[in-house]
Amino acid sequence: MDPDLRAAFLRSTYGTHERFRFTSVRGQVGPSWATPGGRWAVVTAWNPAGRKTDAVPNVAAQARLAAASQGWCPLPGWNGDGAWREEALILRGVSLREAARLGRQFGQAAVVWGVGRRAALVWLDDASPGPSLTVERWWATPGGRPV
Repeated sequence: MDPDLRAAFLRSTYGTHERFRFTSVRGQVGPSWATPGGRWAVVTAWNPAGRKTDAVPNVAAQARLAAASQGWCPLPGWNGDGAWREEALILRGVSLREAARLGRQFGQAAVVWGVGRRAALVWLDDASPGPSLTVERWWATPGGRPV
């Protein structure tokens, strides 16, 4: 995995108007949509493979992702800020397998998946025989300092 891309994901913020970051500190309060024991994911179709893409194809891909995600009552959100702000969807009740499938379908390097306040950065490694996942476990904490 590209160390610069990993660092960018770990520095980023995610979510709706309730933003969160990854932290290694347990016991922080997570976003209200991350209910205790509830599964959720943050998925985007913007900037496949972590490479900056023009707005027109990003918007079209995000519309296709929204259509494919209706079963999870998606909440609109965004990842990052500034030049790297990209639309995202928060999917509630989604399994890790389905979140990874959607991420791969839209060419993403990773998705964020969680249960309650526990969050994981899930790398979608298609290079090995049979798609594999590399999972980094974190906690979701509002704002604050990244990892």
